[in-house]
Amino acid sequence: MAEEKSFNFKYVIFGADVSASNKIFGLGDTDLECIELILSTEIIKADLSTKSLFSTDGTIFKYQTMIVATGSTCVRLSECGFQDTNAKNVFYLRDIKDVDQLTLTMETKKKRKVVVIGGGYRGFEVSASLTVNNYEVTMVFPEPWIMHWLFSAEIASFYEGYYANKGIKIIKSTKATGFITNSNGEVTEVKLDDSRTIEADMVIVDIGGRPMISLFKGQVEEEKGGIKTDGFFKTSVTSVYAIGDVATFPMKLYGDMRRVEHVNHAFKSAEQAVMAIKAAEEGRSIQEYEYLPFFNSRAFDLSWQFYGDNVGQSVIFGDNDPNSPKAKFGTYWVKDGKVVGAFLEGGVVEENKAIARVARTQPSVGSLEVLSNVGELLIGSRVNRNRVLVSCHVK
Repeated sequence: MAEEKSFNFKYVIFGADVSASNKIFGLGDTDLECIELILSTEIIKADLSTKSLFSTDGTIFKYQTMIVATGSTCVRLSECGFQDTNAKNVFYLRDIKDVDQLTLTMETKKKRKVVVIGGGYRGFEVSASLTVNNYEVTMVFPEPWIMHWLFSAEIASFYEGYYANKGIKIIKSTKATGFITNSNGEVTEVKLDDSRTIEADMVIVDIGGRPMISLFKGQVEEEKGGIKTDGFFKTSVTSVYAIGDVATFPMKLYGDMRRVEHVNHAFKSAEQAVMAIKAAEEGRSIQEYEYLPFFNSRAFDLSWQFYGDNVGQSVIFGDNDPNSPKAKFGTYWVKDGKVVGAFLEGGVVEENKAIARVARTQPSVGSLEVLSNVGELLIGSRVNRNRVLVSCHVK
């Protein structure tokens, strides 16, 4: 059951042409034989005590088992004290409708200056995509470096340098505070908190997301902004499961509770929940969810993958010079004498699998220098081992 009009959904990769970079995952006729699709239906109320869902047209739906997969919504500028939030040609990229609107504007608008507010995942990828499409891009964000929630300062330095070489202007440690518009209400400039303004024909906003759980407030246990589940994604309410962005689940690898926003986890948590439901019906047991955190991105001709946890001390190895014709580098994170996280830019399949194994097995390490040498061996002996940088990146 969904508010969307189509059962196809698109996982959007912004690292290339926006209008041509949608991966479409759909259901075939065979898959649909055991699935009833109720589309264009918005649920406005849920009563978990009676297992009832109420739609906007007054229809009441009853269920035996429910999986909550409502995902996240974007944080709006109006929630952050921003001025002039009704300006036209300001876009949020949270669903396919947003992307379609942006694509249409890109096809019709002649002026080419874009300001991207935010230095997160979407800001990182869409800035590259817009540049490929010959837009003049400026990124503005309050953090000290791009992708601050995941990257170390050394990793970020490479991408910031690379983006600058591609013509992207990056304004760090600065907040956008408002818009200046023309007589048609279209944005023409973005105001900054240091009194500067930036010309803009379009604005893309990426200032975070929030899980959509308001329908279930007060009816299920919550933790860390999401719906609390066990290792099978079962909630505190019988016959109700939660998956993807909305679920706060036990991360067995680290012994804590976490909420993860990533398509990889969305797919795997859905699979786990369905297996758990089926096993319960058949009186079987299955293993609890064992997830290794994973993030990845492709932008321009770059491609990186990260596995594990970015806590402790970070050790960077390889060639992270943004001016290199074929830069290739990685980073390990070490906490309590063990490798807990691994990042690699420019890796091939075997190398990416190798860093995933390292992050999962968490080998002990006695020397950061030895660890950096291991990393260099991973990406090839041509790397100059004297270029190893060691820095603290503590969270």
